[in-house]
Amino acid sequence: MSQTRTPVRAKPLRDSKGYRRPVSRDFLTLGDPRKRGIALIVITGLVLGAFAVRLVELQAVKGGALAGQALDQRLRTVKLPALRGSIVDANGAILAATVESRDVTADQTVIMNPRAAGAQLAPILGMDAEDLAARLTGERRFVVVKKGITPETWRRIEELGIPGIIGAPSSRRIYPADDLAANVVGFVGAEGAGLEGIEDAFDKQLSGIEGTTTYERGSGGNAIPTGEKTRVDATAGVDIGLTIDRDIQYIAQQVIAEKVRKSQSDSGTVVVMDPRTGHILALATEPTFNANDASSAPAAQRGNRALRDAYEPGSTSKVMTLAAVINEGASNINATFEIPGTLERGGKVFRDHDAHGTEVLTLTGIMAKSSNIGAIMASERIGGRVLLGYLKKFGIGEKTGLNFPGEGSGSVPPFSEWSPTTFPTIAFGQGLSLNSVQAASIFATIANDGVRIEPTLVQSITNPDGTKVPIPAPKTTRVVSPGTAAQIRLMLEAVVGEGGTAPKAKIRGYRVGGKTGTAQMFDPVNGGYGDGVVASFIGMAPLDDPQLVVAVALVNPKKGRYGGQLAGPVFKRVMTYALQARHIPPTGTKPPNLPLVVETKR
Repeated sequence: MSQTRTPVRAKPLRDSKGYRRPVSRDFLTLGDPRKRGIALIVITGLVLGAFAVRLVELQAVKGGALAGQALDQRLRTVKLPALRGSIVDANGAILAATVESRDVTADQTVIMNPRAAGAQLAPILGMDAEDLAARLTGERRFVVVKKGITPETWRRIEELGIPGIIGAPSSRRIYPADDLAANVVGFVGAEGAGLEGIEDAFDKQLSGIEGTTTYERGSGGNAIPTGEKTRVDATAGVDIGLTIDRDIQYIAQQVIAEKVRKSQSDSGTVVVMDPRTGHILALATEPTFNANDASSAPAAQRGNRALRDAYEPGSTSKVMTLAAVINEGASNINATFEIPGTLERGGKVFRDHDAHGTEVLTLTGIMAKSSNIGAIMASERIGGRVLLGYLKKFGIGEKTGLNFPGEGSGSVPPFSEWSPTTFPTIAFGQGLSLNSVQAASIFATIANDGVRIEPTLVQSITNPDGTKVPIPAPKTTRVVSPGTAAQIRLMLEAVVGEGGTAPKAKIRGYRVGGKTGTAQMFDPVNGGYGDGVVASFIGMAPLDDPQLVVAVALVNPKKGRYGGQLAGPVFKRVMTYALQARHIPPTGTKPPNLPLVVETKR
């Protein structure tokens, strides 16, 4: 029996009160495949449309900017260090030079196995493997691993093929002769800046101007050969040519080092000058340091004592005093003075080093025997104000003009501050101070017929293209007349002769003149003079045609005390070598026999 299907009546849209009924979920069900297909097409179209809009935005609107950002991430800019200029001696021998090297750097984001990389690099770089692994670990794109390795070492690292390890072009400063002229040349620090000496004084000129190179990197951190690349070349620094003669410098350093050791001095200096030009041929200090390992030396050893340290000149200062007296027409080399055993001035009693009764000395005798009382009496003929004017002309209290780092100027008090005892003490070399180069310059002035030429250490500056940079001529000052200078030279010759204080400074075959000094050292703690001395000798040769001046100073010797005894032999050895090295023959003339002591009274 067939059943009749009762039609399903749709529920009314509104209830009995007239409110809209909720739509049944069954109403939304896409039971019809055709409806499901239409919905899928619509949704897919919407998604693809959104993608299309975004693609258009990226390509048309932001494409250039995003591409640029991507390229920027691949680009690496590396500084190209400028080749630092060389420093050479007067004959072109290299004292400081720059050689090619590499700075090893790392891109931590590229290194896949820092521990393995560290183990491979450690024996080549001479570093701890664990420390290297730690340095190679992280997210930094640029880390310095080690600076200044040789090209040979970098080639060994390249052969390892470790991604992310880069060798940036760099340079390394070397000093072929280690400590030779180290206190003149100076050195460069870890960052390549000049420290001390010529390296410091001419740092900007020596450094040049660095360049840059920009290259595109691949995923391994290495340059893409066909990628983006730009380059701005560096400009090399200038070369500095010094007046220093390497051979004379070497002998001066060897001799002063030996004497400092044997005399147990705190320090010592030797200055060799050409008085006709002001050129410094040697500037030796002891103790010194190895410029290739400067960081291991105490700071005090790295400076230049010959320019930095000031001391009271003692009797070497009598050259200025007696030159002033002669130049003012107040005396001459054969004038006589009656010298008492003691002399009171300003309430203080002055004595000569060797006790004596009253004696009659010539002005030459006052110089040769280094009489303090004689220097006081002679200077009183011109007065303190005039004497001070001559000291200033000789350069006392002013820097030498070398513009050397750490240079001191010495000092002499202004006349308004002089006490009753200042004049007599300054007359024989106490109460004023100078450095070793200033002391040498005084004698160079006498050797150069009374004309003071500012000392010079640099004789040439050469650009990378070979052109020369003009160097201003040194300042010259007429201090005393040629006649006065000639008389002083004869007096200095008597110092190394019979009856003088420095017979050990005499050189066979050459006429030599000079002056000893044994100056008490001022103790700033106790405010007076202590037991220490500065033993010095400064001289010139050949005396009748002076071409060289050598100044020697030994600070606070414990074995030996006097300038003629300690510094005189150093002068002799250095001067003898310098005369031979510069092919200066003896003049063959004979020295005059000047009287020193006219009469001795009891």
